[in-house]
Amino acid sequence: MRPVITASLLFVITPALAGDYMANLDQAPVINGCKLEREASCAGADLQGADLSNMDLRSANFRGANLSGAKLSHTSLRGANLDGANLDNVTGYRVQLYRASMRGASVKSAQLQGMQGEYLFAQGADFTGSDLSGANFDFSRFSGATLKNTNLPYSSFEISWLPKADLEGANMKGANLQEAKLGLANLAYADLTGTRIHYATFEGTYMEGCTACPFDW
Repeated sequence: MRPVITASLLFVITPALAGDYMANLDQAPVINGCKLEREASCAGADLQGADLSNMDLRSANFRGANLSGAKLSHTSLRGANLDGANLDNVTGYRVQLYRASMRGASVKSAQLQGMQGEYLFAQGADFTGSDLSGANFDFSRFSGATLKNTNLPYSSFEISWLPKADLEGANMKGANLQEAKLGLANLAYADLTGTRIHYATFEGTYMEGCTACPFDW
């Protein structure tokens, strides 16, 4: 004979199970004193290797923080302050950095495919060896930034500023540079095959060994 669970018993059990299942989900996690939530105040925090995937960290302050090796896939960092932060070797597929600031940040050997970085402030940041395939950097600022040997195919820098940016050896196949400003930038040995360069400016840009660069600009 099969056991029968009455409706009254379910009524008693279900809330308890639901309570256990939802326990602590409404509480922001804390790592090394950093409470991970919107507008978090975590300047200088040690978050090395932390899993911050899928979190809502809009307008958080991570200025000078150590996020090396952290996981940021699908995380919202809209308007966040990451100036001077260490983001080396992070993994952040489709991380959201709309209107965020990364001035002087170290973002070397990072996996940031599909990054959403419109209006990003990345002056002086170092992206050496990172994979930024399909990233959106429209209207962003990369003055003096280092993007040596970065993987940037199908990315978009429309109406972005890249004066004195170092793009030596960068893969920019199929990228969008429409109306971008690349005065005095370094495109040595970069690959611009299939890149859209309509109305972009290249005044004083270094192009030795570049593939498909506008040498007659």
